[in-house]
Amino acid sequence: MPTRWRDAFDAVVDVLLPPACAACDVVLPGPQGFCDDCAHEVLELPTVHCRRCAEPGSFERGLCSRCVSGVPWERAWAPFEHEGSIAKSIHRFKYEDRSDLSRPLGLLLAALAKKELTSMPGLLVPLPLHEARFRERKFDQAGLLAAVVGQRLGREVKADWLSRTRDTRRQVGLSEAEREANVRGAFVASAAVRGQDVVLVDDVLTSGATAREAVRALTAVGAARVFVLTLARARSELESGD
Repeated sequence: MPTRWRDAFDAVVDVLLPPACAACDVVLPGPQGFCDDCAHEVLELPTVHCRRCAEPGSFERGLCSRCVSGVPWERAWAPFEHEGSIAKSIHRFKYEDRSDLSRPLGLLLAALAKKELTSMPGLLVPLPLHEARFRERKFDQAGLLAAVVGQRLGREVKADWLSRTRDTRRQVGLSEAEREANVRGAFVASAAVRGQDVVLVDDVLTSGATAREAVRALTAVGAARVFVLTLARARSELESGD
């Protein structure tokens, strides 16, 4: 969509559906994402974090223990910590049938990731839900986020380049070893990925078990480089190197 048409469309949408806070639904004067009260509870990713996976904290050589052991992606990044208003808005988006939040959250991600994406070449590939989970939720949150980011930044989205072939349990409450086992072999990538740089898009990166398995599926069919972009980065139980 040409920029002038996209801007006109956005203006019409804002009249019909005035911007509202993604965390509490208070009507906003503009598309800033959060009201003043909720904005105070938004935590940006700390400047001190693992340089490969964005795990918050200070680590020896700048790498957390997972990344020292080896991760299959080039680099992962998120603009926010998974706390406060960001965590609340993501929960509403995914579990409270609020697919409408894909637009404000996607626009926020696009605005804050624009600079970061200059060093993350490639097409956007959302981390997919299994078909059974999609039927239950009726939308794929990563796919919606990737679509908004792609449209806003002019980056092509390839939602059919990665599929989830097994309906895994939710990762919440599982140990790291259980998370790894839960998603092992759960993804299959298209042969079209061969030789391509890819930016894997999702809402939250926690231990990284799901993203690592998805990246392995992409690299198994010949993806050149894979980067990971999420809206939020959750803190895990890693100890810093200090």
